[in-house]
Amino acid sequence: MTADTVREEIEALRREIRRHDVLYYVEARPEISDGAYDRLFERLRALEEAHPQLVTPDSPTQRVGAEPRDDLPTVRHTAPMLSLDSTQDPEEVRRFDERVRRAVEGEEVEYLLEPKLDGVSIELVYVEGRLDRAVTRGNGWEGEGVTENVRTIPSVPLRLFDEGPPIPELLAVRGEVLMSLSAFETLNQSLMEEGEEPYANPRNATSGAVRQLDSSVTARRPLECLAYDILEVRGASFRKDRECVDALRGWGFRIPERVQAVRSVEEILEYHASFHRKRDELDYEIDGIVVKVDDLDQRTDLGSTSRHPRWALAFKFEPRQEVTRIDRIAVQVGRTGVLTPVALLRPVEVGGVTVSRATLHNREELERRDVREGDLVRIQRAGDVIPQVVEVVPEPDRERPDPFRMPERCPNCDAPVETSGPFTLCPNRFGCTAQLKGRIVHFASRNGLDIEGLGSETAALLVERELVTEPADLFELRVEELLPLPGLARKSAENLVSAIEARRSTELRRFLFGLGIPDVGVAVARDLALHFRSLDVLRAADEGELEAVRGIGPKMAERIVDFFAEPRTAGAIDRLVGKMSELFVADEGEERGPLEGRTFVFTGTLESMTRSRAKRLVESAGARVTSAVSGETDVVVAGPGAGAKLGKAEELGVQVLDEEGFLELLAEVAVDP
Repeated sequence: MTADTVREEIEALRREIRRHDVLYYVEARPEISDGAYDRLFERLRALEEAHPQLVTPDSPTQRVGAEPRDDLPTVRHTAPMLSLDSTQDPEEVRRFDERVRRAVEGEEVEYLLEPKLDGVSIELVYVEGRLDRAVTRGNGWEGEGVTENVRTIPSVPLRLFDEGPPIPELLAVRGEVLMSLSAFETLNQSLMEEGEEPYANPRNATSGAVRQLDSSVTARRPLECLAYDILEVRGASFRKDRECVDALRGWGFRIPERVQAVRSVEEILEYHASFHRKRDELDYEIDGIVVKVDDLDQRTDLGSTSRHPRWALAFKFEPRQEVTRIDRIAVQVGRTGVLTPVALLRPVEVGGVTVSRATLHNREELERRDVREGDLVRIQRAGDVIPQVVEVVPEPDRERPDPFRMPERCPNCDAPVETSGPFTLCPNRFGCTAQLKGRIVHFASRNGLDIEGLGSETAALLVERELVTEPADLFELRVEELLPLPGLARKSAENLVSAIEARRSTELRRFLFGLGIPDVGVAVARDLALHFRSLDVLRAADEGELEAVRGIGPKMAERIVDFFAEPRTAGAIDRLVGKMSELFVADEGEERGPLEGRTFVFTGTLESMTRSRAKRLVESAGARVTSAVSGETDVVVAGPGAGAKLGKAEELGVQVLDEEGFLELLAEVAVDP
């Protein structure tokens, strides 16, 4: 195939995939099967792998998670993202309508109504039709740059759909990232199976996913994005908000359902009542409706206060509360050893959902609320799927039991517990079966030993059937032992044993990450491996030697030393190492790179590549990338949207490069971008 033919096929595939993305994620009317879609996608991926110079940031293949990022930059919004004034009182809605009509002096007023989504607000900025940046709401004026994470959400167009209205030069869209209730329940179930504390509600789960430092984690979360407002546009004009909504739909965005234009307060109240009646039938959380003046000129006349626009109002639902009794307070042990108190409730229906448990978070929170076994409590689902205990209901004639105390020994393995701030911890990391299930999954994860086929369900079965009592046992598994396990046929068992066997020789950085050392993520595991180059040397290091590794402070050094010093942990690591054939450092014997010894910080956005790729390029040349500017920083690469780091660099006299200067530097050291 000629270069032109390849380029034409790639563009055709991208257009077709984008069209099907809109049909599937936005309009919910797919035209082709998943298999047919996968074949289109794989053909595009194959062509791009064969011709990497043709890969562009807005290609559908670039939704996959990027390498972990070291920071979330502060980015100023294109236009302020103000909060809404809110009420639960219908009379306040009437007064809002009266104020609007007085302000526009007798002009006809129409309102656009939409459900008030309970998710995470996001600004999506498109330049010439391509997604340039995504920013959380933050303080309304500036937020966190989360572009790499948001790129992984299928319903966010990486490029505006060109079969809709003409694409503007610049478009800033306000949307809401959320997680459906069914997807949230599936996520929580998987977390609990791994021994981790579930999220309290979909919004918390969404917020955590959007702010991940590793966008591959975001990519694995079932997130959706609904667009509902245009913050700024250049190259297009609108008179009504409903025209904006139609344009958003045409550009490939998913919009909230049942957006409706009305002219009276009675219609607003009916719309509110209709959603309230159907609230528990929805697969996503809403906490009310939003009332907005439809005419954009009238909005300009009405203006805004410093906190909220005068042309919009959030008409919220009453929170869903019920009273029930705590039968017992149980303690759950998570993967990291944290003991979490959980209130086991007498089942009660709250907002159409039967609930029977509520997390009490930690020891200090339990003491602060003074919640005891047998107490009558008011619980609330104000958007919460796992309810929260709002308060203890007084019962003057009832004698309360003694305050609940966290156990002195782990309820799972009987090891003496320890305390760390508000948390209670079981230190028996590899001997506690409640922790072991999650630790095996972590050990086998993609950034760990990357053992295919060893997920949460299989790990739980291995521990429950006592085939694995510590990670070292994984390397003793035999096919015949696995065959009785539910869901494992001979071929699956053979594949799992082979996958484990292939990991006896492993990079040291992967091994360190897989151990689950406190505070040691992917980047720190790599730095420890490169610095010490031997597990034995690392295990013998004291806190001072660990602090010599750039980025490791006193607290982290103390936790690493304590981890290796704990006798049960040390024994489990000894036995695990005895099963390994080699722990190697990948770059041993390699020549020093041309940027060896130089430290880079990236801030703002880059047009020619993602920041993750820029980071990998300089690291491949021997440089180090950090998240903060300090006296040790050599170069700051600053693109559009650069935040406080740019000012810090200028204050310290650190060299600052724009994107053109950065590309010139790469050319000088013979690094191909």
